Amino acid sequence: MIEKNLSFLGAGAIAEALIRGLLDAGAARADRIRVANRWDGQKKDSLARRYGVVAVERPEAIRRGEVLILAMKPKDAGDALVEVRDHLQGHPLILSVLAGIPTEWIERQLGGQIPVIRAMPNTSCRVGESATALAPGRYATAEQMNLAEQIFAAVGRVVVVPESQMDAVTGLSGSGPAYVYYLAEALMASGREMGLDEKVCRGLVEQTLYGAALMLRNTEESPETLRRQVTSPGGTTEAGIQVLELRHVAEALREAVRRAAERSRELQEAFAESAASEADG
Repeated sequence: MIEKNLSFLGAGAIAEALIRGLLDAGAARADRIRVANRWDGQKKDSLARRYGVVAVERPEAIRRGEVLILAMKPKDAGDALVEVRDHLQGHPLILSVLAGIPTEWIERQLGGQIPVIRAMPNTSCRVGESATALAPGRYATAEQMNLAEQIFAAVGRVVVVPESQMDAVTGLSGSGPAYVYYLAEALMASGREMGLDEKVCRGLVEQTLYGAALMLRNTEESPETLRRQVTSPGGTTEAGIQVLELRHVAEALREAVRRAAERSRELQEAFAESAASEADG
């Protein structure tokens, strides 16, 4: 059990996924979770009704939080951090799930030696199966990293990487669930085209993806080895794989990850330019 007051600044999809995951795992108490949302009060109120957490205004969330989770839209981060700085008490741990915003910028906005840890979860934390990467800022201690790992381990698997690798993480696992859903869409569509009904298609695709993921997790075999075990020479699977190779599907997936990582870098650069422009103004 995490015996800290957690304050979510932002009430969007990632905030809800984390809250639900923490509560479902029994890792946190609802009465120790506060949610503030500046622009849409209905969102925080909805989370309070749904999960029993405490909906508050942002100043109270900042003052009461021992861990502040920055979960607003990145474009709203500047205004939010001004408010955080104005109401900050002590040195709470700042956990940022803001894509493309470096810890150094957050530290500079808050002033002083404020511990900041950057996290890149994905929306699978809603069902306790996120893949989350953490990167510590300059002032985050080993104890605080352990706390961050405890929070995100409650909703999936956690790895620690240098912050310079966070764009790659964004392209791979941050965006990764969308690639899997895209694949599921295509598989279900092919089943329907061949006469299977929607319910049958969904059940077969769900279990196929789930079983394949468990094979990856629970065996020591590489993906290539597992694929070869299914692909008998001259068989049906080989015929299907030949089509994927002909259409360069593997290269398309690699390019998708590279482009998503590149876009993460672009957004970070655009944010840095915008922040510098506002500071000069």
